[in-house]
Amino acid sequence: MEFLGTTQLASYCGRKKSCLFPDLAPTSTTKDTYQPYCLPGYRYLSSGRPGLLHKVVLDPASSDKPFNPSGRPPTVLPALRSSLHARYSPRDWHHANMVQLKGSEASRSCAGRLNADSMRLMQNKDQLTYQMQEDSRRNLGERISNIDFWRSELIYELERLLKETQALETAKQRLECAADEMQGPLKTALECLYHREMRKGIDLVHDDVEKNLIKEVDVFKDCQEILTKLAQKINQQLGINRDAQHALEKDLSDKNSACFIDEKCFNLKNTSNSINFYHGVEKADGTVSIPATWAKFSEDNIRCSQHARANSAKLREDAEVRLESTSEEMWNHFISTNLAFNNRIAEVADAKNKLQAQLAKILQEIFQTEDTIMLLERSIKAKEYPLKVAQTRLEGRTKRPNIELCCDAPQLQLVTEVYTIDDTLQTLKQRLQEAHDTLQMLILNKANLEHEISVKANSFFIDKKCMDMRKVFPSTPRLIGYT
Repeated sequence: MEFLGTTQLASYCGRKKSCLFPDLAPTSTTKDTYQPYCLPGYRYLSSGRPGLLHKVVLDPASSDKPFNPSGRPPTVLPALRSSLHARYSPRDWHHANMVQLKGSEASRSCAGRLNADSMRLMQNKDQLTYQMQEDSRRNLGERISNIDFWRSELIYELERLLKETQALETAKQRLECAADEMQGPLKTALECLYHREMRKGIDLVHDDVEKNLIKEVDVFKDCQEILTKLAQKINQQLGINRDAQHALEKDLSDKNSACFIDEKCFNLKNTSNSINFYHGVEKADGTVSIPATWAKFSEDNIRCSQHARANSAKLREDAEVRLESTSEEMWNHFISTNLAFNNRIAEVADAKNKLQAQLAKILQEIFQTEDTIMLLERSIKAKEYPLKVAQTRLEGRTKRPNIELCCDAPQLQLVTEVYTIDDTLQTLKQRLQEAHDTLQMLILNKANLEHEISVKANSFFIDKKCMDMRKVFPSTPRLIGYT
């Protein structure tokens, strides 16, 4: 650090000594010649005495003192020695550094031990967490295997029950459809009348077919009493079968849901997006069964289904015996009814064909109209971009400054272009609306034609179905319930 107006190489600094601050003997000459001088940052440490220049100006007697040819203050002033000797000693400085280093080394050593222990702790906990997660995943896999086993058992039993139920329903239909020599034709006539009641609209006609069927019903009215009681028993057994089926399906559905949930849990990873915190979920226990009761529940459902299948098989055997005893019934009242059916089917088919031909023309016109609408929409869409360009140009030209905001030829052309494109868009949109109206009218006609065709198709299907039933009705297979 240099003093103001001095340099360490000045001649008056004298020879260097071993100590930092040379001990200058205070003499009267030095005291009178050199005035107190304040170091930078330590001004006014000597009780606020003024500096050298201020002293020279204020003290008129200073001109009588010997002249200092250098004009610079000494390196160390006598007035500052007391302040300089009041600082710390080198021993204190070295001791403070040593204390600081030892404290830092102790802190570093403690931090190192903590870091090493923390790394070992983290590794142990990571390994424990991984092992626990793998154990849970393995348990979930075993649980999924158990669920798959019972699912396969339930599916197998459900398929057998469904087949038995279907066979029992077939036996019931055979009992209802079949009749002996006085009962069979009545059942067929009643089914035909029932199906023909499903005709719609104008096709609900009291025609010759319906008249002939009513006659058959009157003749063979008492032919179904024998098989009715057995059909009722089969219907009750069907209810039992459906209950067992419902139990199996419910159990299977629950297992499917549980399997889906467990598979989802099995496939969860630490990188999955669907994981989240659910605090307190481990304390909630909503279980209602244990593995033993869980397995017994499915086993009981399967046993109940097996018992229902056994009863169903016995009822089917009884129905077969009854059907075979009624296979020798009469062939009356079929020829005239069959002829009426054939005539009516031909009439309905002809009307249906004419309606379909007209529908094909309407559909072709609809396709052409839709193409026209698509082209109009494309044309309107294509006009939007030129309109945007013209309007953008106009908007940009409104920012011309001062006199440059001129109604010139480009301005007039752009305005004309905007109006022309806008008029074009309005014309195209109006035409598009007309096309949409035309399309709606065509669609309405199409819906009406389709409705009429569906009515005719429904009547044709019903009559054809009844005719197919009547073709085999008089035969022996039909009389025992086979279709």
